[in-house]
Amino acid sequence: MAWSTQQVAELAGTTVKAVRYYHRIGLLDVPRRAANGYKQYEVPHLVRLLQIRRLSDLGVPLSEVASMERADERPDEAIRVLDRELEATVDRLNRVREELALILRHRAPAYVPPEFASISGDLSERQRSLLMLFSTVLSEDSVERFRDLISEPDETDEEFEALPPDADDAVIESLAERVLPVVLRGREENPWSRAPMVDAPRGAEHAAQTMAEAVVQLYNTAQLRVLKRLNELLTEEASAATGDAP
Repeated sequence: MAWSTQQVAELAGTTVKAVRYYHRIGLLDVPRRAANGYKQYEVPHLVRLLQIRRLSDLGVPLSEVASMERADERPDEAIRVLDRELEATVDRLNRVREELALILRHRAPAYVPPEFASISGDLSERQRSLLMLFSTVLSEDSVERFRDLISEPDETDEEFEALPPDADDAVIESLAERVLPVVLRGREENPWSRAPMVDAPRGAEHAAQTMAEAVVQLYNTAQLRVLKRLNELLTEEASAATGDAP
């Protein structure tokens, strides 16, 4: 008895497209053809298709099916390797499920790093973008500290976020001066905030450059002026503290 491509595909629980693909990559021998030109699949072809499907169901990539079959009669090591790969996949999926649960609980956007899901609802789109960038260059410990630092926003944060690009010098100066004690207090309570990039996975310089570029491109002109003026005030404070003030 012989089967057509459609018939053998149905018997093996696969598709005609898959059968043809197995022929193309050398996993399944091409059967003889009848006088009318149609392929004639026999029992060995069906068995072979069932073997391929079984290995695929176990998670073996098609590119590795042939090597699995060339293994010893007891391919223990190949199976152990596959088991470790599947374990890693299960761990990843469980982690993803935990993160999705966290996102759903806080009704946070799916793209927000899970560490910031609990506070994302109070952040602007720009702040979320900054957090995403920061979380890719800072260490896990620094990301956690940074989350704790911004989880209790100051009233100046909202004002800074809403600052229009055409704000005048007086507004810039006033806001920078009011932000200064907030930053100084934060540095006093969290010494880490003085150098959050020191343990960055790809180095402090890379982290600093990435974060600086993000700030420059995401904040408007007035906000950048506030940050510049704030930096000047911090430098003056540091100089005064060390007795180097002019």
